[in-house]
Amino acid sequence: MKLESLNNIERATLPARQELFRLGLALLFIVAIIFFTSRELHGGNLLVIAAMMGGYMALNIGANDVANNVGPTVGSRALTMAGAIFIAAIFEASGSLIAGGDVVGTIKKGIIDPALINDTDTFVWLMMAALLAGAIWLNFATWVGAPVSTTHSIVGGVLGAGIAAGGLDIANWSRMGTIAASWVISPVLGGIIAAAFLYFIKRTVMYRRDKVAAARRIVPLLVAVMAWAFGTYLVLKGLKKVWKVDFATALTIGLAVGVVTYLLVRPAIRRATQGMDNSKSAINSLFTIPLIFSAALLSFAHGANDVANAVGPLAAINEALAHGDIARKAAIPLWVMMIGALGIALGLALYGPKLIRTVGSEITELDKSRAFCIALAAAITVIIASQLGLPVSSTHIAVGAVFGVGFLREYLKATYAKMIDEIEAHHQGADRAVVEAFLERFRNAPLREKKAMLQQLKRSAPPPAPLSKQERKKLKKIYRKQLVKRSALLKIAAAWVITVPASGLMAAIIYFTIRGMLLP
Repeated sequence: MKLESLNNIERATLPARQELFRLGLALLFIVAIIFFTSRELHGGNLLVIAAMMGGYMALNIGANDVANNVGPTVGSRALTMAGAIFIAAIFEASGSLIAGGDVVGTIKKGIIDPALINDTDTFVWLMMAALLAGAIWLNFATWVGAPVSTTHSIVGGVLGAGIAAGGLDIANWSRMGTIAASWVISPVLGGIIAAAFLYFIKRTVMYRRDKVAAARRIVPLLVAVMAWAFGTYLVLKGLKKVWKVDFATALTIGLAVGVVTYLLVRPAIRRATQGMDNSKSAINSLFTIPLIFSAALLSFAHGANDVANAVGPLAAINEALAHGDIARKAAIPLWVMMIGALGIALGLALYGPKLIRTVGSEITELDKSRAFCIALAAAITVIIASQLGLPVSSTHIAVGAVFGVGFLREYLKATYAKMIDEIEAHHQGADRAVVEAFLERFRNAPLREKKAMLQQLKRSAPPPAPLSKQERKKLKKIYRKQLVKRSALLKIAAAWVITVPASGLMAAIIYFTIRGMLLP
């Protein structure tokens, strides 16, 4: 066989070999869990199986959920894929082990009443079914490229298995109603906040004639606001299981962090802007370091919070098998926390790139200022929602922020195209050189000057002939330049809506299967 043919075969089989390599490493992790739990622990076969499921869940959390923290940073090219995965893996594992807490609620979000569960065996089967169903749903969502909420996946699993074990009365339907409300609250709130910050950056920096001078004033303030938000966010959410403080104290600590950051960043920005080009791309480079810090801090807080989705049910099963009773709170042994931390980091490294690309580049095009707004919106939205008692999903917030930025870009592009069309209409019959000169001045003018130029043009030039209804519709279609991928919007929205029902139905089926196999 010719060497060229061998090279072609090797290239053609490369994706399959890479997939087998990833699968092999994931299976090796599960085998290591089996080996450890069977030799070192004394919980019997049920604990070994539950530990396998916990490891599988952790792998899928890393593959799906972590993309929201680093996707925009990679999409804006502030970090490479490898760099983002390395940073996120380190900080996810650190957040899990340092601030993951030593106690977890056995019934996630209080959605079912454990008092209505008959015995320990039923409870163990219920939690195993919930864990496996949530992991399978996350696996499927990652395969189709849809970022979904891991919290909602495990909530759906607990609900479905709980109903299968104890009937409809076991469910806390009012609590489920608030969780369903978060499907709308989270993305809308995240999108509005991200779009508002992006519009502020455009108004105060990008639309100014001297962008560098504007950046020297505004960028240090924005970075200080981000430091304030992340300081508060980490104290409230990232460290809440090891250091509990009230909202006012957290806000004060965040404010102190913000002030110190401003004093450090202001001279650094001044030095960085010496001799800088007066261009948007140059200004965007100022957001690189804040984006790297935001990816790390979001990953730390995510590891501290969402490790419970992987190890919470496993800790509950361990507690039930060890003591023979059903507790509302369960201690998390170190080995359980290690499974969660290592599984999330490994899942991110093996399968995270697909969802990172989806969030970072396949919804809308991101630059560093847009990614900065998304990261800032994620922290602020969680702070606002937690203070108001609103149930929100970090996944939905981050993805909603990406869509908010994209739809704002669409609106601004359409508005600008309409302005250019008005200028062309008012200059009908004029010398083309005059028109081009006016358009050049218009493009380079600040926003207020643009409005003044348009108003002056309308006063000095005769109005264009009125358009018919059909012509106006055609113009609207021309202005409506789509900068957000609609197919991604529909796919992600559909996945969000069916996450709880899908994982719930799977959990019920798995519960009845386990019960049927284990009953004498």
